[in-house]
Amino acid sequence: MANQSTVTEFLLMGFSDDRNMQILYFVMFLVIYLLALTGNFLLVVAVILNHHLHAPMYFFLANLSFSDVCFISTIIPKAMAISLTNNRWISYAGCVAQVFSVFTLAGSEVALLTIMAYDRYVAICHPLQYNLILNWDASMQIAAASWLTCMIHALLQIVIVYHWKFCRSYRIEQFFCDVPQLQKISCTDTRISQILILVIGIIVNSFCTGFIFASYGYIFSAVLKIPSVQGRYKAFSTCAPHLMVFSLFLSSAVFAYERPQSLSSHTLDLLSAVLYTVLPPLLNPLIYSFRNKGIQKAVWRMLKK
Repeated sequence: MANQSTVTEFLLMGFSDDRNMQILYFVMFLVIYLLALTGNFLLVVAVILNHHLHAPMYFFLANLSFSDVCFISTIIPKAMAISLTNNRWISYAGCVAQVFSVFTLAGSEVALLTIMAYDRYVAICHPLQYNLILNWDASMQIAAASWLTCMIHALLQIVIVYHWKFCRSYRIEQFFCDVPQLQKISCTDTRISQILILVIGIIVNSFCTGFIFASYGYIFSAVLKIPSVQGRYKAFSTCAPHLMVFSLFLSSAVFAYERPQSLSSHTLDLLSAVLYTVLPPLLNPLIYSFRNKGIQKAVWRMLKK
């Protein structure tokens, strides 16, 4: 293939060539997808229908669930279709759309988790000023700014990818279109993209990680001063799931995008991709629901009705 204009399709290699294993992967993906959709939709609907959950904390959590639904819907349906039909081709436009969606939604995941850390900091360290600092206007502006910033970053990556030429191969060693895999098969110099991803990744990850750990440093310092054991437990139980989700997502995403090529292998690439694209949308509603009694009561009340 002489240049990118002649590339109309890419070949996604997926997980296995064995037909029995493909059927097994289809069933696994289907179960995971349905569980993720159900959990996240229940959480969003519970927040919308229950007035006592109309607070910034739950507003950001509903945004996270919406992002998770879009994220997993970008990846899993195509992977299920590949496993079921063994048709591994994806159009050039479809591949570009996946790249845009992955960058937008992965970025929104990090941004929303960072915002939620700030929300917990204000709620625990400045409870009397909480409604003043994080009112509805401020919350919606912060959420809108995070989504817009992530879309702009994704568009920048798409502009770069669109100008790549693919003459080495059209085989993508992954179950979806991922920029590191596209870099491998491009015959264009992709150093600009690699440097851009590295620089933006270092800046964003350092800021978000530093911001979150600074917020939780103040939070834990304030919590330890609470005389009630039950009060300390309640505060820690609210913060622990957030730290767990953030650590899992960020570590797997950084490993997928910023690890040296010497550490790259087909199995490792698949595993790291699953960790940051499939597991967070599946685990987020479970983690937050199990640790939050307000959401548990709202969901049970809704299911009974």
